[in-house]
Amino acid sequence: MTTKLMQPVVITSEHSLDSPPLFSPVIVSIEDFLNQELPERKLLMHPWLLSQGLAMIHAYRGIGKTHLALAIAYAVASGTSVLGWRCPAPAGVLLLDGEMPGPALQERLAGIVASSERDAQAAFRIMTPDLQSKDRPPFNLALPEDQLSLEPLLEGVSLIVVDNLATLCRTGKTNDSDSWLPVQEWALRQRAAGRSVLFIHHSGKNGTQRGTSAKEDVLDTVIGLRRPSDYQTAEGARFEIHFEKARGFSGQDSEAIEATLTFNADGLTEWSAKPVEDAIYERVIELAVEGLNQTEIGVEVDRHKSNVSRMMKRAREEGRLK
Repeated sequence: MTTKLMQPVVITSEHSLDSPPLFSPVIVSIEDFLNQELPERKLLMHPWLLSQGLAMIHAYRGIGKTHLALAIAYAVASGTSVLGWRCPAPAGVLLLDGEMPGPALQERLAGIVASSERDAQAAFRIMTPDLQSKDRPPFNLALPEDQLSLEPLLEGVSLIVVDNLATLCRTGKTNDSDSWLPVQEWALRQRAAGRSVLFIHHSGKNGTQRGTSAKEDVLDTVIGLRRPSDYQTAEGARFEIHFEKARGFSGQDSEAIEATLTFNADGLTEWSAKPVEDAIYERVIELAVEGLNQTEIGVEVDRHKSNVSRMMKRAREEGRLK
């Protein structure tokens, strides 16, 4: 069906009707729009990372967000999976790192490559501060000239990982929504060009992503990483993954999981995952065996006493508690 376009009308306070329009929007009827053959949005990583998707992972310092970001980036480039999130096909990745020392980043990536079941099948490009010229200011994604400098690197790239906003997007006041606009507009241009962007960010004092909530308006997915209530420092990277915004998926796919990164005897990395509620159930049983009452257990696992009671009843029915 041939699409019939309506003539654009542009009226602004700064331009008269006799002036040529600065922008000519394409407007169609609902019938014509529904008959458009638009490209289908596919998944880079099932279930939450869409092609042409904008996402964010945030956490407090030291929880493991960069470990997770690097694992996701390599899984996308190699067409493999991590934490049960599978990539249907390899896709090109550009990693913009603004924080890690070069040798540390090199070591982490080498471990990921050695541990992966498959080499990267698509482009995996990296920008890191250690390789940049010392004669110019640090890269700033909020500046138009620095945004343009990335264009030659984007051929064949489907996912851009920005790790992290504090070091790579210096926009002024973090609580000012206007300061976020240059980065948001850049992200929207990437989406229009068919690319996805994954922002890595810090959590604020209240546990949500730090700064203005306007950051979340255009995002499809927002993931928060949190420490389990029984976390011990010696455990390294163990954290809960909570989907705080989930556009396009729901149900079991959006349930919180507990992720653990370990290193085997050969020094290779291994990720494991289980539903958060399963981890809490196991912890409730451990605490009950130690002799804590329901109220005390509820405080330890951050659950209401009634939830603890249901878990203990289930454990007794399964023969795991007397």
